[in-house]
Amino acid sequence: MDSKQKYSTIHYQSYLALDQLLSAQNPRSASMDSGEAHEEMLFIIVHQSYEIWFKQIIHELESVVNMFDKEVVDEKNIGTAIARLNRVIQIFKLLVDHIPIMESMTPLDFLDFRNYLFPASGFQSYQFRKVENLLGLPENERMTYAGHHYAAFFSDEQKAELDHIIHHKNLFQAVEAWLERIPFLHFEDFNFLEAYRAAVERMLAKEEKAIKESDYLSDKDKEMRIRMMGTTDTYFQTILDPAYHAKLVEEGRQRLSYKATLAALMINLYNEQPLLQLPYRFLLCIVDIDELLTTWRYRHSQMVLRMLGRKVGTGGSSGHEYLNETAQRHHIFKDFHNISTLLIPRSELPELPEKVKAKLGYVYSK
Repeated sequence: MDSKQKYSTIHYQSYLALDQLLSAQNPRSASMDSGEAHEEMLFIIVHQSYEIWFKQIIHELESVVNMFDKEVVDEKNIGTAIARLNRVIQIFKLLVDHIPIMESMTPLDFLDFRNYLFPASGFQSYQFRKVENLLGLPENERMTYAGHHYAAFFSDEQKAELDHIIHHKNLFQAVEAWLERIPFLHFEDFNFLEAYRAAVERMLAKEEKAIKESDYLSDKDKEMRIRMMGTTDTYFQTILDPAYHAKLVEEGRQRLSYKATLAALMINLYNEQPLLQLPYRFLLCIVDIDELLTTWRYRHSQMVLRMLGRKVGTGGSSGHEYLNETAQRHHIFKDFHNISTLLIPRSELPELPEKVKAKLGYVYSK
């Protein structure tokens, strides 16, 4: 058989394995004397859709981690990584949009078949735990589920894989190491940190002067605003004082290393420089994914509150309360969000020397 005949034998039905796929929806209520609960089919299809999309997210994240889990990251791969992370972003948006479809089912509709779900729970989704670990959710920040370790319901092989990912190969670790290796924090006579410190001090002095000279603020309001404004010993201390940053890391209040934080800050501040545009877009993708994952967690918790009120979850968790708390606590890239605290206006940015601009730009020479 030649290649033309071989490829002509494939059929849409068999290529997509539709016989297996479309026979995988089996409502448990259908085998009961009371008859099939109509809404159970929707419940199954939505959750199966989640699992299929989780598989695609895993496919994309593993490829990006492999690109960055190297001593030298090929610059050509950054654009590819951005494209794949943007795909993950679109998938998470789609997952959030699944929730209104579920909410087309009323609480009474759900109660028609909920008792057939015990003790199954979304907590038992191995693929979702793999997504969390690939992103880099640390084990010591995880909430327990009805007193159980998050991997308690998985096989030994699955537990080993989850453990390997979180300790050796995930996006947070790969990106942190990449940022630490970025070489542009010191350019001959230009020291980014010292130039940034001087700019912050000038900015804070201007803001304090403007507050003190205000005609419409009372003395009490002025004092409060100056205190809220912060100083180099408050918000900015984490970047201006490496020892203080190390203390925050030791206490678990900061996770990203000092050197990586410094690199991320410079990328954000000088993101219009040609060489920094792709790294900046890459970091934006990471923040977007973290934000959308949190949005999905929160919307999921609100859906459960709508359907079940304060009832205990089918797997034994506290239901809405557990899901709502994971939305608040399971931020993976919060240190990248916190970079915004350290930003200063473009008008206050230290001017880059021409030699530095040349190295961060596209230089053509004959």
